[in-house]
Amino acid sequence: MAGTTSLEAVKRKIKSLQDQADAAEERAEKLQRERDMERKLREAAEGDVASLNRRIQLVEEELDRAQERLATALQKLEEAEKAADESERGMKVIENRALKDEEKMELQEIQLKEAKHIAEEADRKYEEVARKLVIIEGDLERAEERAELSER
Repeated sequence: MAGTTSLEAVKRKIKSLQDQADAAEERAEKLQRERDMERKLREAAEGDVASLNRRIQLVEEELDRAQERLATALQKLEEAEKAADESERGMKVIENRALKDEEKMELQEIQLKEAKHIAEEADRKYEEVARKLVIIEGDLERAEERAELSER
């Protein structure tokens, strides 16, 4: 019986070793599947990282272009502000000239009114003098006629 028991013990041992080998093989297969899954996940993550790096690069390039456009816009704004300041100064000069011209026109209008008044006054005096001249000429003619008559 000792042979049977030892045979059974060996069989049990073989069975136990086979079970352990099967369990180890299943664990190895499971670990291999997990490793494959992790490898796929890692590759997907690396793909995502590469994609994100490319996006970062594109965003940085867009940022550079936006900064260039901003710099250009700021430069144009500065130029426009300078032009506006120049225009404003020019407008003030023109307004001052216009104001001086208006004052000069008002003065000239006053002088024109005075000149018209003086001319009207001169015309009136001329007409009065001309009327008196006609009267005096008439008186002179009569005086000459009387002098001729008295000489005769």
